[in-house]
Order: sequence, then C-alpha cells, then structure tokens
Amino acid sequence: MPQVIPFFFLNQIVSSFVILFLLVYIFSVYFLPLFTLQQVIRIYITKLSKNN
Repeated sequence: MPQVIPFFFLNQIVSSFVILFLLVYIFSVYFLPLFTLQQVIRIYITKLSKNN
C-alpha cells in the first residue's frame, strides 16, 4: 500500500491542497459571480413584476 509510505503520503497531501486551492480559485473567479448576477437579475425581475 503506497499510501502508508511517507513520501507518497506527503505527495498526496500536497497535491490535494493544490487541487483544492485551484478549484476554490476557479469557482470564485469564474462561476460564482455568474450565479450571483443571475440571482440579482431574478430578484429585480420579480420586484418589477410585483409592481404591475
């Protein structure tokens, strides 16, 4: 089992943190702003339709 060998264990931990950091960065820069903008637009449209 290579997971028990310290070299592989350290390698897995480092790669996991790097992948986690990249995923958080990519989601926060590219995907999440689109969803928040979409929610704001939906709320605005809903408020406009309630006024009529």
